[in-house]
Amino acid sequence: PDLLVKRLSEKATLPTRGSPLSAGYDLYSAERKVIPAHGKALIDTQISIAVPVGTYGRVAPRSGLASKFMIDTGAGVIDADYRGVVFVLLFNLSDKDFQVEEGDRVAQLILEKIHTAEVLEVQDLDETIRGAGGFGSTG
Repeated sequence: PDLLVKRLSEKATLPTRGSPLSAGYDLYSAERKVIPAHGKALIDTQISIAVPVGTYGRVAPRSGLASKFMIDTGAGVIDADYRGVVFVLLFNLSDKDFQVEEGDRVAQLILEKIHTAEVLEVQDLDETIRGAGGFGSTG
């Protein structure tokens, strides 16, 4: 199945992969915008997409932006039935403003398989060795 992409303006850039085995498709900014130090900004890609049935799109950080400039992504789920503009929420965790230029690669889109199930209310759940332990309880 293909990833279908619609350009919404001439400023839009189609997603690309850095190499044949790259997990993610680079997403590009269609605008100039400053992300203030310790702030956040929504970056417009000017594309809309249709992901293959049985998948969703996860917007993930680009490792270079994270390691060099402390730029992270948030709120990154694109459902299979969403057809609106793809925006990328970027967080600037550094002490300096960060300039995004039109055409910059700002995040990556990873297609992940998803299993959906019906919700069934029950009175009890099966016991497990782990039980209710969480947040580091297994070591």
